[in-house]
Amino acid sequence: MRKYILGIALIATLATVSSFAYLQEETSYDNFKQDFLRLINKTRQMGCNCGNTYYPPAAPLVWNNNLEKAAQGHAKDMSKRSYFSHTSKDGRSMEDRIVFAGYYFKGFKSFMIGENIAFGQTSIDEVMAGWFKSEGHCKNLMNPGFQEVGVAEVNKYWVQDFGGRESFSAEQQKLIKQGKYRLIQKDVSSH
Repeated sequence: MRKYILGIALIATLATVSSFAYLQEETSYDNFKQDFLRLINKTRQMGCNCGNTYYPPAAPLVWNNNLEKAAQGHAKDMSKRSYFSHTSKDGRSMEDRIVFAGYYFKGFKSFMIGENIAFGQTSIDEVMAGWFKSEGHCKNLMNPGFQEVGVAEVNKYWVQDFGGRESFSAEQQKLIKQGKYRLIQKDVSSH
């Protein structure tokens, strides 16, 4: 009977420890997302200088899981293959990775994406300070066309992917369905 009680106590302890570890990991992940959004949106709310250009306040960004998935895949790939570039070793571009991760443009009036990468920083505060000090990275962070963001870090490789999509108005959707509105896809790449 005593062995039985000790066995139950051991199982209950292991279950409690496992649950605590899971909750800690989930809380840490939520904090990661919230810390990034807080730092980005605090600056977007105030406006800032990116180099010599002032960017006025912009709407807050929201987290997008597909952009995070793209960022996670690229950070993991750069870490595993020991390189640092917006172009993957297999030739995939930022757009390839973002669309493959499920951030689609089809069915939207406009679509734009961007990416910031960094290496070596040890905290969210440090990487964000570096990106805001860099003119090109800061422009991505302050771009009013971007509405969504996903960020990942793997072994000090940081990737921040941005997206912005604008839906067609109800009137435009009606004209498209009636065949009175013609869609032309234009490929404009810049990053």
